[in-house]
Amino acid sequence: MPAEWEPHAATWLTWPHDEAHWPGLFEKIPPIWARITKELIAGEDVHILIHDTKTEKIAEKELKDAGATGDRIHLHRVLNNFSWARDHGPIFVKNANGDVRITHWMYNAWGEKWMYDMDEHIPSIVSKLIDMPETRIPMVLEGGSIDVNGKGSLLTTTSCLLHKNRNPQLKKNQIEQHLKEHLGVTNVLWLGDGIVGDDTNGHIDDMTRFIGEKEIFTVIEENKDDENHAPLKANLDLLKEMTDQDGNPFMIHAVPMPAPLFHEGIRLPASYSNFYIGNAVVLLPVFNDLHDSEAINVLKKAFPTRKIVPIDARDLVWGFGAFHCVTQQQPT
Repeated sequence: MPAEWEPHAATWLTWPHDEAHWPGLFEKIPPIWARITKELIAGEDVHILIHDTKTEKIAEKELKDAGATGDRIHLHRVLNNFSWARDHGPIFVKNANGDVRITHWMYNAWGEKWMYDMDEHIPSIVSKLIDMPETRIPMVLEGGSIDVNGKGSLLTTTSCLLHKNRNPQLKKNQIEQHLKEHLGVTNVLWLGDGIVGDDTNGHIDDMTRFIGEKEIFTVIEENKDDENHAPLKANLDLLKEMTDQDGNPFMIHAVPMPAPLFHEGIRLPASYSNFYIGNAVVLLPVFNDLHDSEAINVLKKAFPTRKIVPIDARDLVWGFGAFHCVTQQQPT
């Protein structure tokens, strides 16, 4: 599995159509997909899965209003439950000859939390759409639960991959073996608990990400009274002891979390680590917070040739995800 910063042929999105994930705020969500598309087409194609005719009309209007037009945008009529393309979409891998194929992992909507009767088939549908071979793998895995440096190291969490609602029949070493065999990694790095408000049981993309072969972006909570403080400190301590696939320590960039964000009394998983690295841009969730600038500066230094695009994600995270959750990269 190539690192996210390696060249993309395209990014895949699934257009939002069901307000169940954003009750009361849904009308603010489709314009965010249009903005994502507009920014990404500066550097790559964007494929968008569209649920039905009503959704297609909304998507076409929002894209036009955002100025997102041209032959880099491809709409595909594909039935789907929700819009989290990172998790229900295909995970692409590439061999030494440069051949790309789809890995189709099992999907159960984060442990049977939502309907997934349509989403579980999406990797196979994409395989047919672009005439790319797929490999089916007998293990539940969401794209947001892993992150790779493209050289053999993979970050994940015990709270998600070892949760009884994913693969109760598999032991830790068996899960590692699937990751190594099907994603081409040799070094599986396990962190602990995820952030408060994350309904995925602790996806890695809400707290810790590779931003280089030997560089890691991770969030910390400076307020010792906040319930995120202890788990994020524990994860930082683990990172400091970890090494890459060659035994070398990582350079760690610790970025403070934004102030707690609530909607209707519910703590939301607002985190700077849920950014997406496109060919030409990095889409960064920001929260009108004092720490926004720190996240921007770290990413500017990590990706000097890309435009860092901060986008207000306070409405988006009411759905318990941000820009990494809604995107999936297809390597060249």
